[in-house]
Amino acid sequence: MTGPALDAVDRVLAELPETPAVWCSGLRKRYRRQTAVDGVSFTVGRGEVLGLLGPNGAGKTSVIKILLGLVRPDAGEVLLLGRPARDPRSRARVGYLPELFRYQPWLTATEVLDLHVRLSGAAVPAAERRECLALVGLADRARDRVGGFSKGMQQRLGLAVALVARPEFVVLDEPTSALDPLGRADVRDLLLSLKDRNVAVLLNSHLIGEVERVCDRVVILDKGRVAASGTLPELLGRRELRLRLDGVGPDAEARLAAAGALTRSGDAFTVTLPAEDDAAIVPALVADLVRLGVRVHAVEPGRISLEERLLDILRAGDTEEHP
Repeated sequence: MTGPALDAVDRVLAELPETPAVWCSGLRKRYRRQTAVDGVSFTVGRGEVLGLLGPNGAGKTSVIKILLGLVRPDAGEVLLLGRPARDPRSRARVGYLPELFRYQPWLTATEVLDLHVRLSGAAVPAAERRECLALVGLADRARDRVGGFSKGMQQRLGLAVALVARPEFVVLDEPTSALDPLGRADVRDLLLSLKDRNVAVLLNSHLIGEVERVCDRVVILDKGRVAASGTLPELLGRRELRLRLDGVGPDAEARLAAAGALTRSGDAFTVTLPAEDDAAIVPALVADLVRLGVRVHAVEPGRISLEERLLDILRAGDTEEHP
């Protein structure tokens, strides 16, 4: 095929929608009598940060290994950057930071990066490798041997290794586990910069606050299954209004209860609001309370935390299994 026909094919391909960075459907994996992954399906869009949450033993690591072609599933399909995960070419543009890793202690940080660039087969100029070390805060330790690095510095080096070959999809397994608060903030900034470059990220972390800050969507695994998934507003739909009030009589308390489920502790009142975002609910409630003679000292809107929602989901799963 040559000439105009080839040009026409190129135009059609250019107009096709971009494939997700990850598409997986019906993943299953058993180890002897233990089912580690049971019907897991989800996608990770380009430029999206997806959080993978769940308790120990939920199947998170098994799912990651399946996506990366390190473990063959018993059933299900995975497309990685538009190719089957079993195709080695699908992993050429993937960066990976495992939870447990070790680098040869006699190598310097620069030599570790050089080695992984050679293994990846990517053409990454030396200047770009130095920029990668600077990105993770190791520019001044580039010539130091890894054996003298702290756990936090090794974690930073692992991030550099995951990013050095210009990946289009990055898997980060507990990337902030050994980092101090400043290091965690650096990783948050790094994830936001990857989003800006349209790089997809799968983030597995037990630090739920970090997931809440950076993830666009979350998949919660429990006992090898997807217990819940969605955007943070979808998962955290329940909103709360916390008020500190004086002079609350029966009429005012009835008005608070009419707005949503009400709990009270002394002068502190908490109202669970509807999930739908009606901007008029809170001003109308406060106005009615003032009209009823209530003194309003504080009004604090908020949502339930991701940690609370995660615990609700896991407890509900336990209740279904052990009624």
